[in-house]
Amino acid sequence: MVRSAVRLCCCALPVSVRQGFTAIALLVTMLAGMAVVHARGDQAASVATQAVDEANPLVGTAPLDRQSLIGNAPPPGEPLYSGMTSPGAILPHSAVEAAPVNVNIDLSYPTGVATPYYYSSPTMIGFTGGGGSTYGGNAQPMIMPVVGDWTVPPDYAQSYYDKSREKASPGYYSVYLNTFRTRVELTATQWTSLMRFTFPASRRSHVVINLRRRGGQVEVVDNHTIRGMAAGKDAANSIDGPWFVAEFSRPFARFGTFHALPQRDGWNLGDKDVKAGRRSVSGSYAGAYVTFDTHAGEQVLVRIAHGHSLAEAEQRLREEDPHGDFARVHARARKAWAQLLGRVQVSGGTPKQRMLFYSTLYHSFASPRLVARKGQSFTDAHGQTHVASYDHYGPVPFWDTGRNQIVLLMLLEPKVVQDIMRSELDRARERGYMDTSFHGDHAVLMYDGAWRRGIRFDYASVYPWLRRNATDPDGPRPYLAEYMKNGWISDIVPPGNPSPPYAGGKAGVATTLEYAWDDHALADMARRLGKTADARMFLARAANYRHVFDPSVGFMRGRTADGKWISPFDPGEPYYNFMMKEASGWSTLWLVPQDVQGLIDLLGGRAAFNAKLDAFFSTPYRAKGICRDCTGLIGEYVQGNQPDQQAAYLYAWSGEPWKTQALVRRILVQLYGSDASGYAYPGMDDQGSTSSWYVLSAMGFYPVDPSSPDYILGSPIFDRVRLRMGHGRVLEIDARNNSARNKYIQSATLNGKPWNRPWFSQADIAGGARLVLTMGPRPNKAWGAAPADAPPSMTARKP
Repeated sequence: MVRSAVRLCCCALPVSVRQGFTAIALLVTMLAGMAVVHARGDQAASVATQAVDEANPLVGTAPLDRQSLIGNAPPPGEPLYSGMTSPGAILPHSAVEAAPVNVNIDLSYPTGVATPYYYSSPTMIGFTGGGGSTYGGNAQPMIMPVVGDWTVPPDYAQSYYDKSREKASPGYYSVYLNTFRTRVELTATQWTSLMRFTFPASRRSHVVINLRRRGGQVEVVDNHTIRGMAAGKDAANSIDGPWFVAEFSRPFARFGTFHALPQRDGWNLGDKDVKAGRRSVSGSYAGAYVTFDTHAGEQVLVRIAHGHSLAEAEQRLREEDPHGDFARVHARARKAWAQLLGRVQVSGGTPKQRMLFYSTLYHSFASPRLVARKGQSFTDAHGQTHVASYDHYGPVPFWDTGRNQIVLLMLLEPKVVQDIMRSELDRARERGYMDTSFHGDHAVLMYDGAWRRGIRFDYASVYPWLRRNATDPDGPRPYLAEYMKNGWISDIVPPGNPSPPYAGGKAGVATTLEYAWDDHALADMARRLGKTADARMFLARAANYRHVFDPSVGFMRGRTADGKWISPFDPGEPYYNFMMKEASGWSTLWLVPQDVQGLIDLLGGRAAFNAKLDAFFSTPYRAKGICRDCTGLIGEYVQGNQPDQQAAYLYAWSGEPWKTQALVRRILVQLYGSDASGYAYPGMDDQGSTSSWYVLSAMGFYPVDPSSPDYILGSPIFDRVRLRMGHGRVLEIDARNNSARNKYIQSATLNGKPWNRPWFSQADIAGGARLVLTMGPRPNKAWGAAPADAPPSMTARKP
């Protein structure tokens, strides 16, 4: 109304005055437009800020606590598997992490893996700043602020800490040590860690710094510097190197060195060597202690850098953090995470769901770890130093993250994936074979999947190395000669039959299935390169999964060397390596992602397949053997480990995608963060795998076969998702009328056109896309159910 009044008044004014008003109006309009643009920019910035503020690195550090979701794990005397993630401070893909340690793995591996942190552990034993393997438990040196008496490791001077004052955010960690009345804060750059200790008033404020069991050498250089080198092959081969330099922000008043004498037996006082004023020491748990006279609230900053030589460690300390400005380093780390996490914007859902989403997205960037930026030096497996001509990454844990996380990186960081593929190819040239990682030979899934998603690379150059892995019996594929001869891999039955979860054996069934999956991807690459004979050979091998399917029991089943089925056989019993790999016969049955239609045919058609899949999710888990990895249960389904994590999405092939929609929602709600702390994972994260499952499924889709360009639709928990794929391309998913109750897709459009398929392909979103899903409280059993709407499969659907 005011604008109308102004226009009426202006009309009655002289021309010159009206012109003046017109100019003012134009100026106001321009300023308003600028304000709108500025507001939009602020809104975009606030979204990125909100994403980084939502993420909580403590997510994944706790286990589930409802027995119905756990089964019969853990074995006596062990804690239940958590996600085994770390809440420490780290940059995206970085090899250096400033991390808290509350598990004393020097005495035992409570969970079978060298993970440094378990949420419920009540005492803190130290903090690390790099120098360890992926899981971080072996990182060194260990650093601990202690006020008053201290003890020589491995009898660490531990402190109770206040859970209510423990804070973690991307690039930052803080905790208050009640026993020592000291606050600890951690942050990091790519190659350095910063630890800030706020002490109480005391003349005995110590910082104890030590290497681990294998020891090494430690030297107090001057009144503010300690350096050393960790002994052992693992330290020498770590990404950041065995040497370290620790520099203190202020001079210490007193110092000394120590080492343990673990070779001495019995209870006595001669199991350690501690000397005040001594500058250098070597041996097991070699370390130094430094003492400060502090007043209340006085801070001591410790900066740590590692290297493959002392000179490299010192150079990294100077170049990456020359000023020791904790606040500035923290701000830079936060900004890096804000930019990355802000590439995915979500709205709707609950505050807890948004917290879990951005926390799992944060953990999805746990691997692979950056070895060197372009122009930086790095050391190869032979100890040779090179200057990186591109961003060089460490090995991909293909059995874990190759199933889902690598696809998430293809969507969010295609340039990073290019560098990862170059890194793996260069390692193959260096070592003679392509990396395999734990089980299977899944590097080919990454290369074929990237090619089919349009990521540029010299795929012809990598093919010979992938082929060599698949055809050389002396290569990294175990039992390859047997596989090529018989089309399957047998298992040896020990006397008296193995008691589950028997760890011996060849995992013959699982290995056969995974090699067949790899061979299918290799056949596709061969076809694309015009290698017709290879394509035929590998495609025939891709059907080898059929050789371990026993129609008399309806499961994949182990065979002895003479071809006989292994008996007795109970599909509900899990095995670590006998027939199956960390899974039961129920879980392993679905490990045919390259040919779901072929599996449907083996099981007797759509109806029989659906009945079997229904039984999988409803049959109670009653295994006698205790499998540590088999947690996060819905019936026989195990979300806590990789072998069957794609199973909930298989209904898309069998005409009942509405069941996928219900199951995915159930898994997201029940198996993540449903414990008292709100931080639980269904099982090990395995360097970003279990996290990536949550991220992809929460957005509404999942790559059942990462070597395929196809994504299977589930049920998004957010009303809107915007995923920035780079170069201005955005994948937008709108879920209308969405809620916890309205989890079923009623209809869909893709780029404004009706969409009846329960899947989409990379080609459908390559230039950016908008998928609109209309949700409802009851399943639309007709949507996506037609045989013609099923996703592609190696085996053609029967008419």
